[in-house]
Amino acid sequence: MPSVSPELISPRSSRVLAARRLAKRNVRSKERLFLAEGPQAVREAAGHRGADTAATLTELFATPEAADRYADIIGAARDAGARVHLAAEQVVADISTTVTPQGLVGVCRFLDTPFEEILAARPRLVAVLAHVRDPGNAGTVLRSADAAGAEAVVLTDASVDVYNPKAVRASVGSLFHLPVAVGVPVEQAVGGLRAAGIRVLAADGAGDRDIDDELDRGTMGGPTAWVFGNEAWGLPEETRALTDAAVRVPIHGKAESLNLATAAAVCLYASARAQRAAGGCRSVTGNQ
Repeated sequence: MPSVSPELISPRSSRVLAARRLAKRNVRSKERLFLAEGPQAVREAAGHRGADTAATLTELFATPEAADRYADIIGAARDAGARVHLAAEQVVADISTTVTPQGLVGVCRFLDTPFEEILAARPRLVAVLAHVRDPGNAGTVLRSADAAGAEAVVLTDASVDVYNPKAVRASVGSLFHLPVAVGVPVEQAVGGLRAAGIRVLAADGAGDRDIDDELDRGTMGGPTAWVFGNEAWGLPEETRALTDAAVRVPIHGKAESLNLATAAAVCLYASARAQRAAGGCRSVTGNQ
């Protein structure tokens, strides 16, 4: 079992500099590594293994105070084979991308799943992020999908990098809980899901169908994928045209609209409830 390394004093240590560079997307893509900050994310990373059974967490930087407070996480990281560095508070702050670091920053291997493997698993509930550019929104939708019991998340090639530190933080550990496919062209994503017998719905404030009406008609109990668009302008017409239907969340009060993350949570939970109702959850191999 790897031991804790000697305390790192200099922010210019080669290990510190290598970790800091992971704040840049091009470096993450080249190294296929990303940062996970804070106790919740690091705890989940320490317990996660990839499809090849390799541990996801490779290194952990911790202040002495954080190492004492989160001794269980330090132990889990060491058990996973990660190299643990006790580092001065300023060193960890230099690696961190947050304003108020929590004393733990992990270096993790990429964990995305090939889109074909997601389809092969025949998921019943999927969130597709098409043209989503804000990393905080992407992470929050991923968290909502996890909470609603979705079995996969797909990010198209027009969406933000799910390994952006802000997206990882916003997922609050959910990135490590469910399969995530990245960089999938939207046509391939929608076409593949539909070919697998999954009804694909565009979440659109201007949709011609109302989510309440869909629930009342009993049309949402089968395998479903929700496609979520850009925060500012929603889904392009060409993307909506690929889906089976455009469905809106009704606004019963005076609010102008719902933000992306809130609308996504409503849609995903509506499907989750319908699928869990008596007789509502149909296999993708059954009649659609």
